[in-house]
This record gives sequence, structure tokens and C-alpha cells, in this order.
Amino acid sequence: MWEKRAMNAPAQQTRTEVLSRLYTMKLAQIEKASHQGDSLRSMVLEAEAEAIFNALKSAK
Repeated sequence: MWEKRAMNAPAQQTRTEVLSRLYTMKLAQIEKASHQGDSLRSMVLEAEAEAIFNALKSAK
């Protein structure tokens, strides 16, 4: 069992890193949309960010 977890560790780290980058980029998109006054786009981006955040929590 330990060997299986050890083999999965790099894959999990990679997934976590990817999700973390996606979340950071999504937050930047939200900030840009809010400065442009695009409330509908902001709401969509916030929903996407929430989904990424939840995936990030479950990946850890």
C-alpha cells in the first residue's frame, strides 16, 4: 500500500500545482472583469474559481 501512495505522490503534486495555477489565473480574470464592470462575466468566473478551489481542496 505504501508503495502505491509513493508512486502517486508526484502525480498528486502535479495535479495540485496545476489546480493552484488555474485558481490564481482565475482570480486575476475576476479582478480584470470587475474593473471592467462586467458583472455577468465576474459571476461566471467566480463560479469557475469556486469549482477549481473545491477540486484543489479534494486533491490535497
